[in-house]
Amino acid sequence: MISYKPLTALIVLLCIVKGLNAQVSDTIPPEIEPGIDSNQVKLNAVLRPLRQIAGAPAAFYTYFWEFGDGTYSFDRSPVHHYRDTGDYDIRLFATNNYDDGKKPPTRLRRVRVEEKKKRTMLAMNNQPSFFSGTGSLEIRSNQQPKPGEDMVLLLGYRNRPGAPVSNVSGSVMLLYNEKQFSQNAFDFADARTYHQEKTIGYDSLIAMAPADASTYMAGEPDRTGLFSVSGTEYDPLAGKKELLQWLKQETESFRTQKIWRIDNVKPGEEKFMFISINTLPGMIKDTNAMVTIAGLFIPDDPSMEPERFNLEMQIVASHDPNKLQLRNRRLNYRFTTKNKDNTYKVRFQNTGKGPAKRIAITVSLPGMLNSATLKVVDMKPACVWCSTAYPNQSCIDTLVFKDSIQFIFKNIYLPGTQQEGVTDPDSTMGYIKYVLNFNKGMKKLPFTSSAAIVFDKNEPIYTNRSVGRFRKGLSPGIMVGYNTALGANLTEIPKQNYTIGFTLSEYSPYKPYLQWELYLQPSRKQETYLGRRMGGDTVIDGRGQKVEYRDQYHRVEVLGIEAVPIQVRYNLKSWIGTGAGLLVAGEISRKTSQYIEANVISANGVSAMLKGVQNAKTEAFSKWRGAVFADIQLGMVRVGPALGVRLLHYINPAQQRIYFFATWRI
Repeated sequence: MISYKPLTALIVLLCIVKGLNAQVSDTIPPEIEPGIDSNQVKLNAVLRPLRQIAGAPAAFYTYFWEFGDGTYSFDRSPVHHYRDTGDYDIRLFATNNYDDGKKPPTRLRRVRVEEKKKRTMLAMNNQPSFFSGTGSLEIRSNQQPKPGEDMVLLLGYRNRPGAPVSNVSGSVMLLYNEKQFSQNAFDFADARTYHQEKTIGYDSLIAMAPADASTYMAGEPDRTGLFSVSGTEYDPLAGKKELLQWLKQETESFRTQKIWRIDNVKPGEEKFMFISINTLPGMIKDTNAMVTIAGLFIPDDPSMEPERFNLEMQIVASHDPNKLQLRNRRLNYRFTTKNKDNTYKVRFQNTGKGPAKRIAITVSLPGMLNSATLKVVDMKPACVWCSTAYPNQSCIDTLVFKDSIQFIFKNIYLPGTQQEGVTDPDSTMGYIKYVLNFNKGMKKLPFTSSAAIVFDKNEPIYTNRSVGRFRKGLSPGIMVGYNTALGANLTEIPKQNYTIGFTLSEYSPYKPYLQWELYLQPSRKQETYLGRRMGGDTVIDGRGQKVEYRDQYHRVEVLGIEAVPIQVRYNLKSWIGTGAGLLVAGEISRKTSQYIEANVISANGVSAMLKGVQNAKTEAFSKWRGAVFADIQLGMVRVGPALGVRLLHYINPAQQRIYFFATWRI
């Protein structure tokens, strides 16, 4: 008879091993496989299998390679030629798109180039185009920032075409961690430099600026920089003071900065720095928030302008190249008007095996935004309007519906990431940037938008939901009123009294909200007649006196305070609101005493009225009362004046009171 126990144990063991491999598979670093032929290196990487997100487009990896000599590639399997022999540290940063696992860890592989062929030239490298504008400085990232992951910033600088000097020297500054967010977003990890860039401090940067105003230029009429050139004539209009002012203005919205010194960049030369930063796990709770990393270029030569480059990125929960972004997603309702610009940007990427010729982007329109205010401010690929295009020209059309807007790119050529011969992922990406304003009478409520993107005749790809919100804001107010007891009066508690108080609540709320209140009550006195005692003798100043009568009173002086520690309110309409909560009444001080009035007659028959206090006692915060209440208000209940009536039920002792009040929220 065959025993199945060993076979069963083997199957269980294999299942356990497979399960363990599945658990750790998304943390396995890539295996870099270099093929070295003289100074030519062919690179390939083996990555963990992708784990497809259900319903998303096909998952794929994007690649960013550092070759260890100041050059890079976005190819999947690049071929690189080294100028010199030696040891080089190759790094691979792979990003998993539409994948529900963790990003593969960064992998470093050292290769040794021991031989150089004479016919091999650096020009043989297929270096991707980096600079998209005409400036001296640009920044790109290998991915959108995801909390808890590292990322790479590729900072490129150059001696731009048309620069007025032969060799460029100066400083570059990296600015990050915007002050508009309460927490830092990024932590600097490392910078890999290959052209003798040196880290310097802010003081060193200023010290290297020209000190003489006659060597420092000011902005020309049609530009906004500090320096200008007009032919060969320079006007000495600014100095180091102006540079300090410019730097202060550019850096004041950031918490953190890094500065490097650059020297002798030759005409047409492009150089790169590779900066690793960690995206902090608790950076920003809102994973649709937009963050900015800025770069400043500060040249030594006064004939060149300083420049700024902004890299805008969206915090993501997963890597998805198709995104809808809203700039300034947290607004201050108190200072927001219908003319406020809400800037949206829809990013898209063709991940197919061939080019896309038509792209339709349908964006849902939030009800609070006015479609008549639509302005398209930027796009990629850049196109003319279809209404002005000649037949078959690349163009863009816009269709506005009641609840949506559709942007249609026609007759374009957008390569696919899996298309043969495509090496630069930036060439497969595009975007549409547009502005919308609010409708008149906007409400203080969140407004949501999303987009559907269709490449040619493929199925639509749906983006994230971008939600704009208003900050709660604080609304102080003043509250005055009159309250009276319902039913019998209680001892030591006045039947009627007046109050003045202060309130604090959310500014102009459209949803249920909390309100706090504090009232100060004027010092109140109350006397209780205890009775009269007739006759008696007494001695005053050593002389006998006859007491005709003695009246005795019990006196109480109270300074009180009332507070509402919890209250929930809701405005049914703009003119009517209701609320309920808990009120606590306390005595700041209570002074009790026996007050006596006596009529005495001297031996010569002269009468006099004497007054005195006995057994005086002062207590602080000795008595407390609680009450529950509900009220209704009419008027400008969100912001402004309103009238109300409140019913309170007290305990300790039990009593009901009604309170008539007027309030004004600011």
